[in-house]
Amino acid sequence: MKCTVCARECRLQEGQTGACGARKAEQGSVICANYGRITSLALDPIEKKPLARFLPGSRILSCGSYGCNLRCPFCQNYEISMAGEAGVPWREISPEELCKTAISLRPEGNTGVAFTYNEPLISFEFLLDTAELLHRNGMKAVLVSNGSVSREIAERVIPEIDAMNIDLKCFSEEGYRMLGGDFQQTLDFIEIAAGSRTHLELTTLIVPGLNDTEEMMEAEARWIAALDPEIPLHVTRCFPRYKVSGRPLETGRIRRLAEVASGFLSTVLIGNC
Repeated sequence: MKCTVCARECRLQEGQTGACGARKAEQGSVICANYGRITSLALDPIEKKPLARFLPGSRILSCGSYGCNLRCPFCQNYEISMAGEAGVPWREISPEELCKTAISLRPEGNTGVAFTYNEPLISFEFLLDTAELLHRNGMKAVLVSNGSVSREIAERVIPEIDAMNIDLKCFSEEGYRMLGGDFQQTLDFIEIAAGSRTHLELTTLIVPGLNDTEEMMEAEARWIAALDPEIPLHVTRCFPRYKVSGRPLETGRIRRLAEVASGFLSTVLIGNC
Protein backbone atom coordinates (compact mmCIF):
# COMPACT_ATOMS: atom_id res chain seq x y z
CA MET A 1 0.00 0.00 0.00
CA LYS A 2 1.26 3.50 -0.84
CA CYS A 3 0.64 6.51 1.35
CA THR A 4 0.08 9.62 -0.78
CA VAL A 5 -0.11 12.27 1.93
CA CYS A 6 3.39 13.65 1.30
CA ALA A 7 6.32 13.35 -1.08
CA ARG A 8 7.78 10.38 0.80
CA GLU A 9 5.00 8.16 -0.61
CA CYS A 10 5.84 5.39 1.84
CA ARG A 11 5.10 1.88 0.58
CA LEU A 12 3.79 -0.15 3.49
CA GLN A 13 3.02 -3.76 4.20
CA GLU A 14 0.03 -4.64 6.38
CA GLY A 15 0.70 -3.41 9.92
CA GLN A 16 3.63 -1.16 9.00
CA THR A 17 3.79 2.52 9.98
CA GLY A 18 5.13 5.20 7.65
CA ALA A 19 8.18 7.38 8.19
CA CYS A 20 5.98 10.01 9.84
CA GLY A 21 5.13 7.63 12.69
CA ALA A 22 1.43 8.39 12.33
CA ARG A 23 0.05 6.71 9.20
CA LYS A 24 -0.34 2.93 9.13
CA ALA A 25 -1.30 0.19 6.69
CA GLU A 26 -4.35 -1.55 8.10
CA GLN A 27 -6.93 -3.82 6.44
CA GLY A 28 -5.79 -2.94 2.94
CA SER A 29 -5.55 0.84 3.25
CA VAL A 30 -3.40 3.53 4.86
CA ILE A 31 -5.13 5.04 7.88
CA CYS A 32 -4.46 7.87 10.32
CA ALA A 33 -3.22 5.86 13.30
CA ASN A 34 -2.81 8.90 15.57
CA TYR A 35 -6.37 10.17 15.02
CA GLY A 36 -7.38 12.08 18.16
CA ARG A 37 -4.29 11.01 20.07
CA ILE A 38 -3.31 14.19 21.87
CA THR A 39 0.07 14.63 23.54
CA SER A 40 -0.10 18.38 24.22
CA LEU A 41 -2.92 20.78 25.01
CA ALA A 42 -2.46 24.41 26.11
CA LEU A 43 -4.21 27.76 25.90
CA ASP A 44 -1.73 30.11 24.19
CA PRO A 45 -1.64 33.71 23.04
CA ILE A 46 -2.35 33.73 19.29
CA GLU A 47 0.96 35.57 18.79
CA LYS A 48 2.83 32.48 20.00
CA LYS A 49 1.80 30.41 16.94
CA PRO A 50 3.20 32.82 15.61
CA LEU A 51 0.37 34.85 14.07
CA ALA A 52 0.91 38.59 14.21
CA ARG A 53 -1.98 39.80 12.02
CA PHE A 54 -4.81 37.44 12.95
CA LEU A 55 -7.07 38.30 15.91
CA PRO A 56 -4.25 40.02 17.85
CA GLY A 57 -4.60 39.88 21.61
CA SER A 58 -6.75 36.75 21.52
CA ARG A 59 -5.93 33.25 22.74
CA ILE A 60 -6.11 29.87 21.04
CA LEU A 61 -6.35 26.31 22.37
CA SER A 62 -3.26 24.59 20.95
CA CYS A 63 -3.20 20.83 20.49
CA GLY A 64 -0.64 18.39 19.17
CA SER A 65 -0.22 14.68 18.62
CA TYR A 66 2.95 12.77 17.72
CA GLY A 67 4.90 12.27 14.50
CA CYS A 68 6.23 14.31 11.59
CA ASN A 69 7.08 13.66 7.96
CA LEU A 70 10.30 15.72 8.08
CA ARG A 71 13.47 14.96 10.01
CA CYS A 72 14.86 18.34 11.00
CA PRO A 73 17.95 17.87 13.21
CA PHE A 74 17.15 21.20 14.89
CA CYS A 75 13.50 20.34 15.72
CA GLN A 76 12.19 22.46 18.58
CA ASN A 77 9.47 19.94 19.55
CA TYR A 78 11.36 16.70 18.89
CA GLU A 79 10.04 14.99 22.03
CA ILE A 80 6.67 14.55 20.29
CA SER A 81 7.34 15.19 16.61
CA MET A 82 10.05 12.54 16.40
CA ALA A 83 8.10 10.08 18.56
CA GLY A 84 5.73 7.31 17.51
CA GLU A 85 2.81 5.67 19.24
CA ALA A 86 4.97 4.07 21.94
CA GLY A 87 7.42 6.94 22.32
CA VAL A 88 5.34 9.51 24.18
CA PRO A 89 2.29 9.55 26.49
CA TRP A 90 -0.99 10.45 24.79
CA ARG A 91 -4.71 10.37 25.46
CA GLU A 92 -7.55 10.04 23.02
CA ILE A 93 -9.78 13.07 22.52
CA SER A 94 -12.62 13.09 20.00
CA PRO A 95 -13.28 16.10 17.75
CA GLU A 96 -16.48 16.67 19.72
CA GLU A 97 -14.64 16.74 23.05
CA LEU A 98 -11.92 19.03 21.71
CA CYS A 99 -14.52 21.43 20.34
CA LYS A 100 -16.42 21.45 23.64
CA THR A 101 -13.17 22.21 25.49
CA ALA A 102 -12.46 25.09 23.12
CA ILE A 103 -15.96 26.50 23.65
CA SER A 104 -15.61 26.22 27.43
CA LEU A 105 -12.53 28.45 27.25
CA ARG A 106 -14.28 31.32 25.49
CA PRO A 107 -14.51 33.31 28.76
CA GLU A 108 -10.70 33.21 28.89
CA GLY A 109 -10.40 34.73 25.42
CA ASN A 110 -10.20 31.54 23.40
CA THR A 111 -11.16 31.86 19.74
CA GLY A 112 -10.74 28.26 18.55
CA VAL A 113 -8.18 25.48 18.13
CA ALA A 114 -4.66 25.59 16.71
CA PHE A 115 -3.30 22.32 15.32
CA THR A 116 0.39 22.57 16.12
CA TYR A 117 3.42 21.22 18.06
CA ASN A 118 3.96 18.15 15.85
CA GLU A 119 2.99 18.04 12.13
CA PRO A 120 -0.84 18.30 12.00
CA LEU A 121 -1.21 17.47 8.30
CA ILE A 122 -0.16 13.85 8.74
CA SER A 123 -3.46 13.47 10.60
CA PHE A 124 -5.47 15.73 8.34
CA GLU A 125 -8.63 13.66 8.90
CA PHE A 126 -8.77 14.66 12.57
CA LEU A 127 -8.05 18.27 11.64
CA LEU A 128 -10.91 18.37 9.12
CA ASP A 129 -13.41 16.68 11.43
CA THR A 130 -12.60 19.10 14.25
CA ALA A 131 -12.55 22.19 12.02
CA GLU A 132 -16.08 21.42 10.83
CA LEU A 133 -17.36 21.35 14.40
CA LEU A 134 -15.46 24.51 15.33
CA HIS A 135 -16.99 26.42 12.45
CA ARG A 136 -20.49 25.23 13.34
CA ASN A 137 -19.92 26.79 16.76
CA GLY A 138 -18.47 30.08 15.51
CA MET A 139 -14.86 29.24 16.37
CA LYS A 140 -11.66 29.35 14.34
CA ALA A 141 -9.39 26.59 13.06
CA VAL A 142 -5.69 27.48 12.92
CA LEU A 143 -2.89 25.43 11.36
CA VAL A 144 0.83 25.56 12.18
CA SER A 145 2.58 23.29 9.70
CA ASN A 146 5.57 22.55 7.50
CA GLY A 147 3.26 22.56 4.47
CA SER A 148 4.91 19.41 3.12
CA VAL A 149 1.93 17.50 1.78
CA SER A 150 0.49 16.62 -1.60
CA ARG A 151 -1.58 19.07 -3.62
CA GLU A 152 -4.62 16.83 -3.07
CA ILE A 153 -4.34 17.18 0.71
CA ALA A 154 -3.56 20.89 0.44
CA GLU A 155 -6.69 21.53 -1.63
CA ARG A 156 -8.81 19.62 0.89
CA VAL A 157 -7.41 21.26 4.03
CA ILE A 158 -6.71 24.90 3.14
CA PRO A 159 -10.35 25.93 2.52
CA GLU A 160 -11.27 24.69 6.01
CA ILE A 161 -8.58 26.70 7.81
CA ASP A 162 -9.07 30.29 9.00
CA ALA A 163 -5.41 31.12 9.56
CA MET A 164 -2.10 29.36 9.21
CA ASN A 165 1.60 29.79 9.76
CA ILE A 166 3.73 27.70 7.43
CA ASP A 167 7.35 26.97 8.32
CA LEU A 168 9.40 27.60 5.17
CA LYS A 169 12.52 25.75 6.29
CA CYS A 170 14.89 27.16 3.69
CA PHE A 171 14.84 28.22 0.08
CA SER A 172 16.66 25.41 -1.69
CA GLU A 173 15.97 21.93 -3.01
CA GLU A 174 19.19 20.67 -1.41
CA GLY A 175 18.12 21.89 2.03
CA TYR A 176 14.74 20.21 1.78
CA ARG A 177 16.29 16.95 0.62
CA MET A 178 18.49 17.00 3.71
CA LEU A 179 15.39 17.42 5.89
CA GLY A 180 13.48 14.66 4.11
CA GLY A 181 11.05 16.98 2.39
CA ASP A 182 10.23 18.29 -1.06
CA PHE A 183 10.96 21.96 -1.75
CA GLN A 184 8.51 22.36 -4.63
CA GLN A 185 5.72 20.62 -2.75
CA THR A 186 6.06 23.12 0.08
CA LEU A 187 6.13 26.07 -2.32
CA ASP A 188 2.99 24.71 -3.98
CA PHE A 189 1.22 24.51 -0.62
CA ILE A 190 2.12 28.11 0.19
CA GLU A 191 1.03 29.26 -3.25
CA ILE A 192 -2.37 27.58 -2.89
CA ALA A 193 -2.80 29.13 0.57
CA ALA A 194 -1.82 32.58 -0.70
CA GLY A 195 -4.55 32.38 -3.33
CA SER A 196 -7.23 31.35 -0.84
CA ARG A 197 -9.33 33.20 1.74
CA THR A 198 -7.12 31.78 4.53
CA HIS A 199 -4.97 34.22 6.48
CA LEU A 200 -1.36 33.22 5.79
CA GLU A 201 1.87 33.95 7.63
CA LEU A 202 5.26 32.31 7.14
CA THR A 203 8.17 31.52 9.45
CA THR A 204 11.79 30.81 8.66
CA LEU A 205 13.79 29.51 11.60
CA ILE A 206 17.35 30.64 10.92
CA VAL A 207 19.69 27.67 11.26
CA PRO A 208 23.45 28.10 10.76
CA GLY A 209 24.59 26.40 7.56
CA LEU A 210 21.05 25.81 6.28
CA ASN A 211 19.46 29.17 5.55
CA ASP A 212 21.55 31.93 7.11
CA THR A 213 22.88 33.67 3.98
CA GLU A 214 21.64 37.01 2.73
CA GLU A 215 21.43 35.58 -0.79
CA MET A 216 19.00 32.86 0.28
CA MET A 217 16.90 35.27 2.30
CA GLU A 218 16.67 37.63 -0.66
CA ALA A 219 15.58 34.80 -2.97
CA GLU A 220 12.96 33.71 -0.45
CA ALA A 221 11.61 37.22 0.12
CA ARG A 222 11.44 37.92 -3.62
CA TRP A 223 9.41 34.74 -4.14
CA ILE A 224 7.00 35.55 -1.30
CA ALA A 225 6.58 39.11 -2.58
CA ALA A 226 5.66 37.78 -6.01
CA LEU A 227 2.75 35.95 -4.34
CA ASP A 228 1.77 38.86 -2.10
CA PRO A 229 4.13 41.39 -0.46
CA GLU A 230 1.63 41.71 2.41
CA ILE A 231 2.26 38.14 3.65
CA PRO A 232 3.95 38.48 7.06
CA LEU A 233 7.30 36.70 7.43
CA HIS A 234 8.68 35.74 10.84
CA VAL A 235 12.49 35.55 10.84
CA THR A 236 13.26 33.56 13.97
CA ARG A 237 16.48 32.72 15.78
CA CYS A 238 17.05 28.99 16.27
CA PHE A 239 18.33 27.73 19.61
CA PRO A 240 20.26 24.43 19.64
CA ARG A 241 17.88 21.51 20.20
CA TYR A 242 17.62 17.83 19.37
CA LYS A 243 20.74 16.92 17.33
CA VAL A 244 22.14 20.44 17.04
CA SER A 245 24.59 21.83 19.59
CA GLY A 246 26.67 24.97 19.89
CA ARG A 247 25.70 28.60 20.11
CA PRO A 248 22.84 30.20 18.18
CA LEU A 249 23.54 32.92 15.64
CA GLU A 250 24.15 36.39 17.00
CA THR A 251 21.04 38.53 17.16
CA GLY A 252 22.67 41.03 14.83
CA ARG A 253 22.77 38.41 12.09
CA ILE A 254 19.07 37.69 12.50
CA ARG A 255 18.29 41.37 12.31
CA ARG A 256 20.36 41.74 9.16
CA LEU A 257 18.47 38.90 7.47
CA ALA A 258 15.21 40.53 8.50
CA GLU A 259 16.41 43.77 6.92
CA VAL A 260 17.08 41.94 3.67
CA ALA A 261 13.56 40.48 3.68
CA SER A 262 12.11 43.91 4.49
CA GLY A 263 13.37 45.16 1.16
CA PHE A 264 10.62 43.09 -0.48
CA LEU A 265 7.93 42.46 2.16
CA SER A 266 5.81 44.91 4.12
CA THR A 267 5.75 42.91 7.36
CA VAL A 268 8.87 41.17 8.65
CA LEU A 269 8.96 40.20 12.32
CA ILE A 270 11.92 39.02 14.37
CA GLY A 271 11.58 36.16 16.87
CA ASN A 272 13.71 34.74 19.71
CA CYS A 273 16.00 37.78 19.82
